[in-house]
Amino acid sequence: MIQQYILDRAKHSHYAANYDLRLLKALINHAIRIKIIKENPVDGVPFLPVEKKTKYVPPVEDIDKVIAMADPDTQDYLWVIRESMGRMGEINRLTWNDVDLMNRFVTLYTRKKKGGHLTPRKVPMTGKLYEILSRRYQTRVKEKPWVFWVRYWCRKTNQWKEGPYHDRKKIMGTLCRKAGVKYFRFHALRHAGASIVDNSNVPIVAIQEILGHENRMTTEIYLTV
Repeated sequence: MIQQYILDRAKHSHYAANYDLRLLKALINHAIRIKIIKENPVDGVPFLPVEKKTKYVPPVEDIDKVIAMADPDTQDYLWVIRESMGRMGEINRLTWNDVDLMNRFVTLYTRKKKGGHLTPRKVPMTGKLYEILSRRYQTRVKEKPWVFWVRYWCRKTNQWKEGPYHDRKKIMGTLCRKAGVKYFRFHALRHAGASIVDNSNVPIVAIQEILGHENRMTTEIYLTV
């Protein structure tokens, strides 16, 4: 029954099938630990083969071209992602309470698991990051707690609203076309930033902490693509 379920899921995606299989194995192992059952019938079900694709990390020159094509506010946004090596969602959530200009660090929050609590980590500011955040702090709208925010039309309420960004995926396609470079997404800026730091001989443990990875192997993947 489990094999058939996994094969049905594989019609959609091998990644999805393996993800569900991993969860099933963990769930039943937990049941064994609390002595609900004695054996794990999923142990004999193998993971499906997947084709691992090399993630594209754009050269520094292409990143600079894309940033140059953006408006000033988006330029700051891209630089903050690149210099902090934060995830898009982390930067969207960034408030001025998370920015410590005196001690030169920012606190980024992410969810390790879907539906889980936000977990903080401190990221030291580079000179460029300090420059951008200092300038934005001086010109901020004091009523707005977010470092980056937008005014948008809410279709549900039929009125204008103001708040943090939730999704900015489309803008990267537009900027890459204008710059005449191969398309890349915000996440590539994290990879590029990690590579730059690694080339500066920063210990991998420190890079892992900045990126917010629980597993060192994940950080190693960032540094080898």
